[in-house]
Amino acid sequence: MPVEGLAEVREGDDLGALIAAAVDLEDADVVVVAQKVVSKAEGRVRALEGVEPSRYARGISGERDPRQTEVILDETARIVRLRPPLLIAQTNHGFVCASAGVDASNAPRTGMVVLLPEDPDASAERIRARLQERTGRDVAVLVTDSFGRAWREGTTDVAIGAAGLRVLVDLRGRRDSTGYELHATTIAVADEIAGAAELVMGKLSRVPAAVVRGLDLTGSGKGKDLVMPPDRDLFR
Repeated sequence: MPVEGLAEVREGDDLGALIAAAVDLEDADVVVVAQKVVSKAEGRVRALEGVEPSRYARGISGERDPRQTEVILDETARIVRLRPPLLIAQTNHGFVCASAGVDASNAPRTGMVVLLPEDPDASAERIRARLQERTGRDVAVLVTDSFGRAWREGTTDVAIGAAGLRVLVDLRGRRDSTGYELHATTIAVADEIAGAAELVMGKLSRVPAAVVRGLDLTGSGKGKDLVMPPDRDLFR
């Protein structure tokens, strides 16, 4: 269900209170919030004015504004792949994504870019606490963003922050209908929820949140639990 009618979010806005006022919540609802509005509320935006790009940033920018490339590099722990102007980076959080999550779309104004929250799990926990305080409901929260995928065209929303729910459902040890024991099946259910929510949020409809109802995923998972450990990563 889309959460509609929210005003443009600005730095310092109380996202939990805004969402609580816009929708009737029930216990066990999962409230999905787009990363862009979380970042705006937390002041995680940066004006390109005054950014001085390095020689390296200029050299890899291609058609991109080198000032934006410099901001991307500031948010990057490691460059994974580079084909100017495309830059796949590991962020300081551990996420692997295009441009370290730095994006000019839906920025507060032209000449600004939006960065990922400093700690998306903490962001989700703060929003959850405010929703519970305002509504009295025991809900979960996901902070989501659009990521590309290796070997697949297009993007889909994934969970980068979580509070109040299991983000992975481990089916290892269970048996299918033929009696076969599952050995490696773990479902990234938080990412599935994020992708479903994006169907009603969209990229251009200015709907920054959605409510997913009817799931039983009570738990304490975090967005960082979805990051592949380096020793199991076959692609970096």
